[in-house]
Amino acid sequence: MAVRIDGKALAAQVKEQVRREVETLSRQPGLAVILVGDNPASQVYVRGKESDCAECGIRSFSHRLPAQTSQKELLELVEQLNQDAAVDGILCQLPLPEGLNEDQVIHAIAPDKDVDCFHPFNVGQMSIGAPTFLPCTPAGVMEMLRAYEIPVAGKRCVVLGRSNIVGKPMAMLLTQADGTVTVCHSRTPDLAALTREADILVVAVGRVGLVTADMVRPGAVVIDVAMNRNADGKLCGDVVFDEVEAKASYITPVPGGVGPMTRAMLMRNILTAARNHGA
Repeated sequence: MAVRIDGKALAAQVKEQVRREVETLSRQPGLAVILVGDNPASQVYVRGKESDCAECGIRSFSHRLPAQTSQKELLELVEQLNQDAAVDGILCQLPLPEGLNEDQVIHAIAPDKDVDCFHPFNVGQMSIGAPTFLPCTPAGVMEMLRAYEIPVAGKRCVVLGRSNIVGKPMAMLLTQADGTVTVCHSRTPDLAALTREADILVVAVGRVGLVTADMVRPGAVVIDVAMNRNADGKLCGDVVFDEVEAKASYITPVPGGVGPMTRAMLMRNILTAARNHGA
């Protein structure tokens, strides 16, 4: 039976460390959060991030805009926040309503305030191993592996999913930690044959029931990044948890696994940004 990796408890430790370090700064760090429209899931995520800021002693500046907001208005707000010395990080909650260009918004955020690590400059810095920030979800996964003393060097790592937010940067960080990495996606033939080779399997696709026990080698470490709702409306990941838990050595539950760590790593990035701004 696998050890359940407790992301909630680990995230609490990370946030407490951030809170202590924030107290040593010359001023209070600030995060500006932009929420366009009324997507219920996005509202929940934003409230969670604002709550995390309060726990860590970080000021939260909320900008809730109607779904009818124009691209010009949104970009003007981003530029205003770029110039605001009280704002160390800018987070625009995705997805944006239809008709708004996400790439333009990501590119408009000043790289030194891009605490999501989505801007091409920061992605490039990360790719050469000289990051200012790390993308929150992959960084959270790496923190979990470190905390549970799970070695990456020399291990066969398989990443399911190739998104810019999780899959690609996850593969980069595992490679930089000396893992041997394979990235799989919807066009990968004989997926199960590859996943069965993994010492560390990271799943970030967004498909309920994608990974079953027969796709996992005995003793593998299974990190389920996805957040889905099953037919009963219950939160779940991509991994058939009960089946795979019996076969793996370590596994992340959903909820309570990677999600809290993603938010904790955002707090760490805001602290880094504030320090870089002279706080």
